[in-house]
Amino acid sequence: MEFEEEEEFVESKPRYSETEKYRIFDKEFMPHIDSMYNFAFRLTNDEDDANDLVQDTYMKAFRFINSFQEGTNAKAWLFRILKNSFINDYRKKSKEPSKVDYQEVETVYNSTEDAEFESTSDLRIEAVQDMIGDEVAMALNGLPVDFRTVIILCDIEGFTYEEMAKILDIPIGTVRSRLHRARNLLKEKLRSYAKSMGYKELR
Repeated sequence: MEFEEEEEFVESKPRYSETEKYRIFDKEFMPHIDSMYNFAFRLTNDEDDANDLVQDTYMKAFRFINSFQEGTNAKAWLFRILKNSFINDYRKKSKEPSKVDYQEVETVYNSTEDAEFESTSDLRIEAVQDMIGDEVAMALNGLPVDFRTVIILCDIEGFTYEEMAKILDIPIGTVRSRLHRARNLLKEKLRSYAKSMGYKELR
């Protein structure tokens, strides 16, 4: 489903004056531009595409600013717009919509939802948060976009499960399931690198 005039973003009646719109844009939206670019770059792996995606996101944010409630989570609101814009753009470029399907993973990995998530290696350690080393960056970029996205949102950007569910338009249970699988995939990719850096494998 493409991000066009989604109900959440359709303006019913003006909430803010023109002056208020620019004030809110500068105060609520602009402080997150670096995080937005980092997210966009991790999704696209291309500087120009990331810049275009961020620009498109901020244009949409201003266009639909009347549907934003001042004082709420502006960062999560912006991330959702960027995520939807990325999906639509990716689908148009690839002409393969099924390759980026945020619902598809639920069916494939639904059986992991009841797994013991506590046993999963918690990748909120410095190796992920600080993205040290080319190996870590390459491992993250090598994940399928569905899994890469949840790692970025949770372990790098620090969103809660509830916020991620809102951004990705999926149930919280699916967020947990997908993050569990994503961390395991990243753990496998980083196993050799982690050993060389002196990290002990968590059991």
